[in-house]
Amino acid sequence: DSNDDIEDVSLFDADDDVSRRSKKSKIRHPVASFFHLFFRVSAIVVYLLCELLTSSFIACMVTIILLLSCDFWAVKNVTGRLMVGLRWWNQVDDDGRSHWVFEARKVSTQGSKTSSEAESRIFWLGLITCPMIWVIFAFSALFSFKVKWLAVVVMGVVLQGANLYGYIRCKVGSRKNLTSMATNYLGKQFLRQVRFLGVRKPS
Repeated sequence: DSNDDIEDVSLFDADDDVSRRSKKSKIRHPVASFFHLFFRVSAIVVYLLCELLTSSFIACMVTIILLLSCDFWAVKNVTGRLMVGLRWWNQVDDDGRSHWVFEARKVSTQGSKTSSEAESRIFWLGLITCPMIWVIFAFSALFSFKVKWLAVVVMGVVLQGANLYGYIRCKVGSRKNLTSMATNYLGKQFLRQVRFLGVRKPS
């Protein structure tokens, strides 16, 4: 990925009307929270029940791909920004170089957050769980020799996995930051083990 440049920028529209809503509401964006789960859960339900509802594979495949596409667009462009203050995209400059841009909302000077903990849990739970389910579907289709369904489940893995990867990068920062976090964590664990062994060492 030598042609890819990583850029971290602040969310340009962080100061929207949502920041002025009441802090008493646990879920400040109920519509966004609903559609964050609706499309991806609906795609899974249709995949599980489509053979019972209809005998047309084409109809099932088109329905699932439409739901996955709607989910990809909604999560990438709407629910991530509203629920957790994150957004990512890729752009190509005039020289043909690919730039991955990861946005994170800046904390206000008062220290208040525009997203609640309940929304954050809903966002990350849906973002992580559903791609794992599609991975299970992929192995199931592969081992049961359902070749015609393999393309559908691979589409689910790719679309939802791309959003998961993008938002993890938004959350932890660039590759250098991710490497630094891993190094610091391993260093702390090593020092903790050394101290523990030093305490347990007989005198």
